[in-house]
Amino acid sequence: MDNIDNNILSELQDNFPICTNPYNAIADRVGLSRDELWDRIQELIDTGIIRRIGLSLDSKKLGFCSTLAAIRVHPDRVAKASAFINTFHEVTHSYQRRDDYNIWFTLITENETRIEEILEIIRTELSLNVLDVLDLPAKKVFKLDARFKTNDLQEH
Repeated sequence: MDNIDNNILSELQDNFPICTNPYNAIADRVGLSRDELWDRIQELIDTGIIRRIGLSLDSKKLGFCSTLAAIRVHPDRVAKASAFINTFHEVTHSYQRRDDYNIWFTLITENETRIEEILEIIRTELSLNVLDVLDLPAKKVFKLDARFKTNDLQEH
């Protein structure tokens, strides 16, 4: 990591341009060609410094409802259950856990009724008992704004 990489991270995290060619704008601001910028970003991805580049919206402020849900299914049925859950475009994340409730997922929908509908469809399709499906809406949201700083990433 050098100062240019630190500047790239800063631009990606704090100053991402909203324009037709954002990566050209970033390249100009950090003094690189677009190809050089892409090569450096790819290296930051390959080394694990960048894990994801993407938009993060506050769904609640946009008028949507969300919940964390969990189901418990027999281990032999996890693959089938996961595949079915992931057919819903409202599912934003899903993952398996080594727990009694072994599939967890988040839903973002236009209203609470749609959350209830999806959970009922999942329960019915997978022949689950009411107690096998958990709806865990957030009571209070704690949002961490983790950002890399220049001195956090340099070797000592």
